Amino acid sequence: MKNVISATVIALFALTAQAQTAPAASPAVPAAKPMPATVTATKPAAAPAAPAAAAAPASDAKEPTKQQNKMKTCNADAKAKELKGDERKAFMSECLSANKQEKQQDKMKTCNADAKTKDLKGDERKKFMSACLKG
Repeated sequence: MKNVISATVIALFALTAQAQTAPAASPAVPAAKPMPATVTATKPAAAPAAPAAAAAPASDAKEPTKQQNKMKTCNADAKAKELKGDERKAFMSECLSANKQEKQQDKMKTCNADAKTKDLKGDERKKFMSACLKG
């Protein structure tokens, strides 16, 4: 009996506190029904989550990726050229994407040559080129 009374008191206290801090609902939106007191009173508290940084040991230092190495090189080049503002942005953009463009152009040349030697035309050529450029 004490548990039911204390659960009811806790639920009423929570509802009162919620009503005082909640913004006024518009008349078009119906108010949400409160949960029964017994459900909220018997629900166990969740354990706090451990921070992600604490889970990974500091000794697992990863080597920089290709993109990170490229960024480091492009930054050093921009600094050596003393670029600032829009000039630096344009340089960094070109520097970071240059290798991707070259690879794509090389792949396109190879795929075009392969399609030509196979004498592909129309839909067959489209399918071949799509598969070749993806792979």
